Amino acid sequence: MGRQEQVRTSLGAEVGKEVDGLLAPVDAELALRYPGDPGTRQPVHTVYVPGDVFGAGTVRDWGDRALAALDEHAPDAASFAAVLGLSDELAGPVYTRVRAKLEREPVEDLRVDFEDGYGHRPDAEEDEDAARAARLLAREAPPYLGVRVKCMEAGTRERGIRTLDVFLSGLMAAGGLPEGLNLTLPKVTYAEQVGAFARVLDAFERTHGLDSGRLGFEIQIETSQAILAADGTATVARMIQAAGGRATGLHYGTFDYSAALGVSAAHQAPDHPAADHAKAVMQVAAAGTGVRVSDGSTNVLPVGPTAQVHDAWRLHHRLTRRALARAYHQGWDMHPGHLPTRYAAVFAFYREGFAQAAARLAAYTARAQGDILDEPATARALSGYLLRGLDCGALDGAEVTAASRLTRAGLEDLASVRRG
Repeated sequence: MGRQEQVRTSLGAEVGKEVDGLLAPVDAELALRYPGDPGTRQPVHTVYVPGDVFGAGTVRDWGDRALAALDEHAPDAASFAAVLGLSDELAGPVYTRVRAKLEREPVEDLRVDFEDGYGHRPDAEEDEDAARAARLLAREAPPYLGVRVKCMEAGTRERGIRTLDVFLSGLMAAGGLPEGLNLTLPKVTYAEQVGAFARVLDAFERTHGLDSGRLGFEIQIETSQAILAADGTATVARMIQAAGGRATGLHYGTFDYSAALGVSAAHQAPDHPAADHAKAVMQVAAAGTGVRVSDGSTNVLPVGPTAQVHDAWRLHHRLTRRALARAYHQGWDMHPGHLPTRYAAVFAFYREGFAQAAARLAAYTARAQGDILDEPATARALSGYLLRGLDCGALDGAEVTAASRLTRAGLEDLASVRRG
């Protein structure tokens, strides 16, 4: 062996120590503000049901109505695939999985609505509906559940806080807060409203001896001021910070936001340019913070004669696919008839990209040569893609392990690596 060449340096150790000292505050702030994705399951949708309509059989009823819609308007895999333009390869697996999902877990995330979908009622009536929602959800509920209360503006603030208190107190009395609890704060315009809502949750935790930060909430982006403040800054970024670590999601409100910008009713949709701008700002503000972004909904319902249902299904399927491609992994569903196309779009999205994603991960972990050179950040995205497919039921653990040579634990390890 030849003589090893001497490595020369010019900087002393004190330079590195000085730089460490200069950047210590930045290191701390980076860790605090940008902890990365929590790595937990994210539901593919949120279903909103008015507080006066919600009952013990609501979730099962949604599933049954969705199955009935399939039976009437697309009774087999071929007819459903023809409506949505699915390939022959995907038609059978997607249809089978959609029906199984509707039978097993038709709703992933349920929000009992005490805001626009509920309206203004006598206090005693809203109290009772909130208490009833807590009793019913404590007995049997989907993986994720919660309420949307009225906003923190002056005219509805007291009622919103009371409804929240009644609901949460009811859950505590029934045995405690469920793991999948989600709360939604609508029509936020100022970061101070987010901070005030966080103070309410803090007070509830202290009253009941709960761990600080146990209660998180989603911020609903429905006003122009939530995107751009009077001083030209992105309000939504300040809202995340004002939540003090309690913000779990940013949910786009299609119709209130569109109306605030003067978009006519006929053009209010999740794919309007105004919607794309708002969600892009939300996405950048939330990136790396652990706060997740959800798309809004369409108000075109799959009801009526078969041709009309098919048109609405095609629209909803296209909007859902479009959102997934833009990394909005969650959206709102407002009608049972939307469930078949929600799950069809989600399942097809993960199944059609599954083989390539698994092969790229297998090559990455084996450091094999291929036609694509992936970096750690891409491996993180690929593993996250497969995990989302597993969580919603689009993929099975055995097929993922066989194709990627990674168990779920291995995928989670790769997905949790922050920066390479």
